[in-house]
Amino acid sequence: MVSIKSIYAADERIRGNIRDTPLLSSPFIDKIAGREVLIKAECLQHTGSFKFRGAWSAISALKKEQQKKGIIAYSSGNHAQAIAAVAKVFSCPVLIIMPFDAPKVKIENTKSYGAEVILYDRLKESREEIGISIAKNRGLTLIKPYDNENVIAGQGTIGLELASQVSKYSIKNADVLVCCGGGGLTAGVSIALAEVAPYLRVRPCEPRYYDDTSRSLQSGKREVNIGSHSSICDAILTPTPGELTFPILKEFAGKGLVVSDLEVLITIAYVFKHLKLIVEPGGAVALASALFRKDQIKGDKVVVVLTGGNTDVKTFTRALSTLENS
Repeated sequence: MVSIKSIYAADERIRGNIRDTPLLSSPFIDKIAGREVLIKAECLQHTGSFKFRGAWSAISALKKEQQKKGIIAYSSGNHAQAIAAVAKVFSCPVLIIMPFDAPKVKIENTKSYGAEVILYDRLKESREEIGISIAKNRGLTLIKPYDNENVIAGQGTIGLELASQVSKYSIKNADVLVCCGGGGLTAGVSIALAEVAPYLRVRPCEPRYYDDTSRSLQSGKREVNIGSHSSICDAILTPTPGELTFPILKEFAGKGLVVSDLEVLITIAYVFKHLKLIVEPGGAVALASALFRKDQIKGDKVVVVLTGGNTDVKTFTRALSTLENS
């Protein structure tokens, strides 16, 4: 069970090996959002996303024999890159299962860290079944992208950082908007903030048609996405909330927010224009929620986590053109 104690333990393991990412702001972003927006730039983390925290937390917690035998993971890209990069530091053999339609830059980056990459069809095949089968046959340790206690604890360290960073602001109550796929980051940050900064309430943010967490929080049970629709937010397209993460979200998280791909593209362009940062679609969903769902947010301040910056030139160019033509 993930607790504040396990998050502090993860923080000790990863400290000195991760970047303390900055909390940024822009008067231009504030004006669009209608309130002060404090932006946690986790897109500046090693390997370009928050996933590096969970990867280091999980791999560093393994026994030496497990590290020696090797690791397997499945991911649309950011968990893949993070696991591959950390495994290289620990000299662990690593195999990554990725969808063939993952951004080319993510597949190439994962391979560049020395990982063996196997591609699958996310619409016809189950990455979970593939991963479990290969792990069993090769004797590898499977590190899931969100349903892993040490991964969740590692992501929760963002909550500890946020609590420290926002302490200088006069905040009595504020929403913390977090991009949400399987819920590892949202769950970890929720646990941390409930303990160290209970005046901050985490709210999961998702792309339209992949709002399984929002719907699940409303119904009280894990809902499933139909999957017949496409989205540019590849990093957070999951079929259903995690088995480990959903009970945590039910206890600690607030109501979900949902945005469209068009709103995400415009947000990517705003981030580049006003913050001089590059953010990927899945990593921009929380800020898009702050900008386009402001009537669903209360208070004069909101905290947002930019979760990743691993986008390709085509998507980035499309975002700039979308803003220019909007």
